Amino acid sequence: MPPLDYYAVLGVARSASDEEIKKAYRKRVFEYHPDRNPDDKEAEAKIREINAAYEVIGDPENRRSYERLRFGPEDVAEKAPDPAIVLEAMEHKLHDEGQKEIFAALVKDVDRIKRELALIRERTVEAQGYDSFKEPLIFDRAAEAMEELVTPEMEARRKRLLDVALQMMVSQGAIRKGDDRGVADVRNRFETTFHRGRLSGFRNALELFYTRR
Repeated sequence: MPPLDYYAVLGVARSASDEEIKKAYRKRVFEYHPDRNPDDKEAEAKIREINAAYEVIGDPENRRSYERLRFGPEDVAEKAPDPAIVLEAMEHKLHDEGQKEIFAALVKDVDRIKRELALIRERTVEAQGYDSFKEPLIFDRAAEAMEELVTPEMEARRKRLLDVALQMMVSQGAIRKGDDRGVADVRNRFETTFHRGRLSGFRNALELFYTRR
């Protein structure tokens, strides 16, 4: 099935205010409510779509996450997309989000970058006898540094992004609705991807300031 555009489901524009979204939701629920459409399977399915859409774009934080992650209509074919391609595309987006997050945090703290480079240079010279931008050692240090670099706010944002990404995968048919194990597997996959993005952001920030000695 084609992916759901949550704005289209509620019949509002992407520029709609929170209040307009709330009013549209109430209107759509009233229109498709089971009491008004007894034994109507199509109405039941529509209500589920409406509730799923409002759960995301009816919440300002979730809406922002959706805007960062959503597949626009230009990215969607008329036929149902291959679930593997949909998952891969979302992984790319999540990796990019993790990368940008840590990169932005580090480039604001040049002194921290210099300290990290000094530590990594020391480890590199000890390991191979000369200085170089050796990625395995950089990623090892990045993994150690994440606990210090990642703030509670960043973790809360990561969780929101993953929650919305999973909801989008269900709506696009990449995960079967009700498949708890499938959801758990994809969440683990997305968490790993986001973490790798953060490590790449660390590497990219240090690379900007690295000079070989």
